[in-house]
Amino acid sequence: RAQVDQGKLEESLETIQLALEVIEQTGEKMWEPEVHRVQGEIMALMGDLASAEACMQKALELSRSQGARNWELRTATSLSRLWHGQGKLKQAKEILGEVYNGYTEGFDTPDLIEAKSVLNELSM
Repeated sequence: RAQVDQGKLEESLETIQLALEVIEQTGEKMWEPEVHRVQGEIMALMGDLASAEACMQKALELSRSQGARNWELRTATSLSRLWHGQGKLKQAKEILGEVYNGYTEGFDTPDLIEAKSVLNELSM
């Protein structure tokens, strides 16, 4: 993220690739959904929306298979933003609403606050 914030998108993709190699070598999969989500956000910034969506779909699939609800929420939020920008409002609302509505507490946490904000934007 620091490289992205500095506008070093190509370097950030190299860092993502290294992270994926480490995940593959070690078998430590806990962070894999988040790595793919961030990769998707970088691809979106670079204008490759098809690759961005594919990365986020993979992150969503992985987070669900791991039962990693926070990664799923972050990914659904990112994917909803992407789809919102493409005019896919119904899909964006559905994916994020489904994940967000699965929460019963923690609504004051940054990820849930952000998700609620995106849902509000989608409802306008």
